[in-house]
Amino acid sequence: MDILHLVDRLEDLLNQSRALPFTHNVMVDEDRMLDIIDQMRVAIPEEVKKAQQLSAQRDRILAQAQEEANRTIAIAREKSDQLVERDAIVQAASARADQIIAQARTDAEKTRRDADQYVVETLTRMEMELDRALSQVRNGIHALQSETQKVEQ
Repeated sequence: MDILHLVDRLEDLLNQSRALPFTHNVMVDEDRMLDIIDQMRVAIPEEVKKAQQLSAQRDRILAQAQEEANRTIAIAREKSDQLVERDAIVQAASARADQIIAQARTDAEKTRRDADQYVVETLTRMEMELDRALSQVRNGIHALQSETQKVEQ
């Protein structure tokens, strides 16, 4: 029997079922429903089952191929790393890179020291200016207080 015909019968069964009041539910003839479901299981073509098996087999083969590809890439990387490490040019470049890094660190430390010294000098000048300003403010306050006391007497 054709699977689409069975689906149509199943739909007809649902359409012919009695609706339960105030709900979206229906009462279905259980025996007829189970009979149609059994017929559907039998009607599923062998090709569909084979297609499912082929799909599962394809997935397994793809997973195995991916694993093999990952192993091959890992082996190739290992061999590449070994070849690169043996190469004298790379070793010389590595040594030069170490020198450049050391020089950069030295330069950075000198720049840091110079910046710290500049900040200390600037803050010291600012402190002296603030002390002068504070002295002027205090002198102004004392002068005003003296004038206020003279006026009150």
